[in-house]
Amino acid sequence: MIKIRNEEETDYKRVEEITRKAFWNLYVPGCFEHYLVHVMRSHKDFLSELDLVIEVDNQIIGNIMYTKSKLIDEFGEEKIILTFGPICILPEYQRKGYGKKLLEYSFEQAAALNYDVIVIFGHPGNYVSSGFKSCKKYNICLENGTYPAAMLVKELKPDVLDKRKWVYYQSPVFEINEQEAMRFDSGFDSIEKKYQTSQEEFYIYSHSIMR
Repeated sequence: MIKIRNEEETDYKRVEEITRKAFWNLYVPGCFEHYLVHVMRSHKDFLSELDLVIEVDNQIIGNIMYTKSKLIDEFGEEKIILTFGPICILPEYQRKGYGKKLLEYSFEQAAALNYDVIVIFGHPGNYVSSGFKSCKKYNICLENGTYPAAMLVKELKPDVLDKRKWVYYQSPVFEINEQEAMRFDSGFDSIEKKYQTSQEEFYIYSHSIMR
């Protein structure tokens, strides 16, 4: 039995543990995503309505969280949009469709709240099947004018973005204090930090720019 629902306070520790297991050694030795989950819940940009967990047989196996972010066009017009992350599924449940179910449900809920654009940073192979496209196609760049290969965009309403140039600004909640994150991590069971090839792949994607 699969169920998707809003996260409750009693789920907090479980969700942080799942996030840690899912991201450990994936992008860097160790991870900080579980600390991000912890601090995100109390941030002004956090959207509790889009804080979701997915259960299989009454056990939480994954979660997704959203924050507000914004686009500003060349005339200074501001548009409030969404960013999600972390999104994770326990390793033993990955590649079985649970992440896609969680994503699709969250898109429906976001659209019902009248949000129409999502911008994320992620591996294109994980998200293009869910309707994400390169930021370059929507003329959305960073403040320095670059179009990162890992910056992906999804319209929740068709053709809501026009051809004007937009600059993307994510929530400051993503600016992690690494020392605080390490202190937070010390409260969890010890897991070995080590190198794996996914870290090099992440480095390549996160430093690649569209021309």
